[in-house]
Amino acid sequence: MKKYENFCAALKNLKDIYNYEEPYTNVVLTGLAALYEICFEQSWKAVKEILELNGFPEGKTGSPKQILKTAYQAGMIKDEKIWVEALATRNSVAHAYNQAVALDIVRATKKKYYQMFCDLKDELDTNWMN
Repeated sequence: MKKYENFCAALKNLKDIYNYEEPYTNVVLTGLAALYEICFEQSWKAVKEILELNGFPEGKTGSPKQILKTAYQAGMIKDEKIWVEALATRNSVAHAYNQAVALDIVRATKKKYYQMFCDLKDELDTNWMN
């Protein structure tokens, strides 16, 4: 499944976020925020594809927020609140030119979002990719 493979590749790239420490240069900070955005985009699209393949009608037309709610109801994601927060963070990436916004994105990714993505991959590998 292409979208799942894209998510796995994006997650592998996102791990590089731990190779950098504050203070970040502007280019590094912007790049790290972009790695988060790419991983988020690929994660929800993989979830959408898997939901659709498993007969969930929301998988055909759902928005990211609807896909996340459906994934939570299906047991694919365990913490709906963090995923909705991650969606809001993704929406703020357009403002990553603002160093404070970009720094918040990178810090949140290191603190909770990277693990959130890893948990999703584990769940997909264990229960959805058969």
